[in-house]
Amino acid sequence: MSESPDRTPLPRSFFDRPVLEVAPDLLGRTLVRNSPEGRMELRLTEVEAYAGAIDPGSHAFRGRTPRNSVMFGPPGHAYVYFTYGMWHCLNLVCGPEGEASGVLLRAGEILEGAEQARKRRLSARYDAELAKGPARLATALDVDRPMNGTDVCAGPDAPLAVLTGTPPAPGLIRTGPRTGVGGDGAPHPWRFWIDGDHTVSPYRAHVPRKRSA
Repeated sequence: MSESPDRTPLPRSFFDRPVLEVAPDLLGRTLVRNSPEGRMELRLTEVEAYAGAIDPGSHAFRGRTPRNSVMFGPPGHAYVYFTYGMWHCLNLVCGPEGEASGVLLRAGEILEGAEQARKRRLSARYDAELAKGPARLATALDVDRPMNGTDVCAGPDAPLAVLTGTPPAPGLIRTGPRTGVGGDGAPHPWRFWIDGDHTVSPYRAHVPRKRSA
């Protein structure tokens, strides 16, 4: 028995495209998280594109480091980083190998495994908040630094996978500046989200850190 079209894993060729094509095309796709605790599924509703060497907002803007090496490819792998000494964030590497572009997964709707997410996200007041924001998404799915480099194209039973899902109508896709990105990267309208979806996180402009006197 063949899988239904919306349950088909996305191939590596899906990710082997320019980041500004991949990012909006991820909306509505189903992110799968398989772990010993069980299976979880999440419908992606908000993402941000980061374009490597041409993007001051990207971790790879200044070149390869041990931290960002996964971003340089091959495409179709997870880039997981630790931020503010507290949180992990999940990205999907895309574009031609060597160009270090990726898509930050900012928000989504838990379709399966909400009970697991509730245990990890005790501060969530309701289910729409379980994965509303990149750190919340990674926490809800139990994604941390050891998952850095995971191949999301290895099949639907891999630790992480992305299924075809149900992309939104083009008229529902919105775009705007990325959350919290400052400097020369601030104006880029590289945040994409599904209009009106209750799981999309609120936009926050970059606030420069004040230096102590």
